[in-house]
Amino acid sequence: MIRIVHGQRVRIHFRNRSGGPATVHWHGMILPNAMDGTADITQPPVADGDDFTYAFAPGPPGTRFYHDHAMSMSMNIMRGLFGLFVIEDPRDEPADAEFAIVLHDVPDVRSVERAMRGTSGAPMVDPPGSPELRAMRADDKMGDEVAYVAHCVNGASYPQTQRLAVNVGQRVRLRILNANMTQTRYVRLAGHRLSVTHADGNPLAVPLDVDALRIGVAERYDAWVHIRRPGAWLLQGISSDPLAYQQAAVMHTPGYDHAPPVGSAESIEGVEFFTYEKAGAVTALPYADPAHATVKRFELGGGDYGSGRWALNGKTWPQTEKIGVRSGDRVVVHFTNKTDMDHPMHLHGHVFDIVAIDGKALARPIAKDVSLVRANGGTLTWSFEATSPAGRWLLHCHNEVHMMGGMMTEVFYRSD
Repeated sequence: MIRIVHGQRVRIHFRNRSGGPATVHWHGMILPNAMDGTADITQPPVADGDDFTYAFAPGPPGTRFYHDHAMSMSMNIMRGLFGLFVIEDPRDEPADAEFAIVLHDVPDVRSVERAMRGTSGAPMVDPPGSPELRAMRADDKMGDEVAYVAHCVNGASYPQTQRLAVNVGQRVRLRILNANMTQTRYVRLAGHRLSVTHADGNPLAVPLDVDALRIGVAERYDAWVHIRRPGAWLLQGISSDPLAYQQAAVMHTPGYDHAPPVGSAESIEGVEFFTYEKAGAVTALPYADPAHATVKRFELGGGDYGSGRWALNGKTWPQTEKIGVRSGDRVVVHFTNKTDMDHPMHLHGHVFDIVAIDGKALARPIAKDVSLVRANGGTLTWSFEATSPAGRWLLHCHNEVHMMGGMMTEVFYRSD
């Protein structure tokens, strides 16, 4: 983890000894375009054996992320070239204790290769009661699923995971990142409610109390828990994978460090989990585009068995339609998802607001840099100000298989 105070500058020397080309993308940060770390877009890929220095003032404050961003199929994210980047906000309420929780899953490389061709036979392992399972039809034939051979918290599998020592009476802050390359993750702390205060590092207008988090690929949530009694509890990923038990860590009070921890069922049936609709207070009012905005509409498509092709408006990168903006423009992006799975769409170099879901306005827009677009005709609308440094900023699905299959475009700043 890299941790600084907001306002500090950093110089980060990247020495690539990975065996192939690589870069480092500073996910969720607004920074000079040349420092964004996107191979072949903002910089040439750093060759194996070469070095590159990133220098910038990280911002905005919050729980950010860094990872490899090679533009060809790279093993580096699978092998662990990623991490949490915390930019401390001096305005934040102090926590009695704080833990970084990075959920990381180790893929079967052969299943990744098959998923890229759209011929994977790996099963879905989402928990019972999840939107992912409800979205699937009986005749659906999935070819893009990736099989995982291990599930980790902060680089280890249970019971070797980090132990989270707390005291009764403490208010504990959890900074949680889903670093899985393809799958949404569900997280619970047994016996406790979580008060979610930040989405992708950005403060929510009103905290939301839930039983569990639903975290798309590359999403981050800050959640607080109040320790009101002694004991030991599992903070765990919820999944139907037989190896799901590995993605857990024990939180305990003094004297309970060797006690059998209380766990949760590997199901979210009847569990209240985080949704954009709840956090943003979705209304019955239809959303209307603001006047004088640049408006773009994208249909998310593809995913036919055996094709490995994932498209925006019927086209794949680099033939996809781009969004040209001028500095100061208000930009609105509408997504309609015609596929049978959610897509975690990510915009580089900007923070956008989720302003509408399925055509209904949110009373409290949610500031984010990644958002899941619901399957089977679901729609989601972003709004953002084109006030970032000029350059080319990628917009893509953060499911690695879908991004490499072509579900990618860019926002570029016009000079005319």
